[in-house]
Amino acid sequence: MLFAPKEKGQGLVEYALILVLVAVVVIAVLLLLGPIIGNVFTKINSNLVNH
Repeated sequence: MLFAPKEKGQGLVEYALILVLVAVVVIAVLLLLGPIIGNVFTKINSNLVNH
């Protein structure tokens, strides 16, 4: 047996923490850049409709 059950559980917790950290970073980036990206798409849409 390569890993003891305690170490296996610890590895799963570490992966879960990494996933939570990545999710928090993605949410923060979307909250910061979301309005900017929305404005870009709005400008593109208005330019396509007006021309």
